[in-house]
Amino acid sequence: MTADEVDEVVVRCRDAALTFGRGPTAVVAVHGASCEVRAGDRIAVTGPSGSGKSTVLHLMAGLERATQGEVTWPALTGRVASRIGVVFQGPSLIPALNVVENTALPLVLAGVAEGDAGQRALAALDQVDAADLRNKLPQELSGGQSQRVAVARVVAMRPRLVLADEPTGQLDRATGRHVMDVLLAAADDLGAALLVTTHDPSVARRLDQQWSMSDGRLVPGTPPETTATTRTRENAS
Repeated sequence: MTADEVDEVVVRCRDAALTFGRGPTAVVAVHGASCEVRAGDRIAVTGPSGSGKSTVLHLMAGLERATQGEVTWPALTGRVASRIGVVFQGPSLIPALNVVENTALPLVLAGVAEGDAGQRALAALDQVDAADLRNKLPQELSGGQSQRVAVARVVAMRPRLVLADEPTGQLDRATGRHVMDVLLAAADDLGAALLVTTHDPSVARRLDQQWSMSDGRLVPGTPPETTATTRTRENAS
């Protein structure tokens, strides 16, 4: 990745707000968020449940539209949705499809030929150490295996921006650590920006930057430690 590519802004929020409903029953989920995510960034968004972390992620993914302000993707050309990969918190695999079919599905929907989509899906599964699961159905997978397949589905799309919503929230510590290993390695291989929402400090410490969310208000910031130091400590523990 060149210096210019590292400096590219893959998503920018300018006073982006999201309100559900109208009048006295309206609920403000996000208040005027302003931030930039650049290619190569590794960002954790922390905060308690209900603070608006998932909603901000959905705005960045284009899954929700800001009711005020704007969200733009300056460095993402063409069909923006195909350049963004989302790993959801809960189960996201289709029960009737096996692992390869689940991994290839977004590619097929994007117009990639089935044969090519299948090959890219297999390569992505191999990249996240899940190739041996390719013929299994979702109900045959553990929570950690399901999340690895969800990451493979993102990898297969070759996105510039990876957004992961509480990817370890339903996993035990050891499995969660492995899923984070897979996510970080995948983002490095893709040269993609990675933003992870989490309420787990041990997950947040593995990323370069920590932003916080409270009552719908996003506060970008940076922790005192470098990621290199933190990753060394995490891997040694």
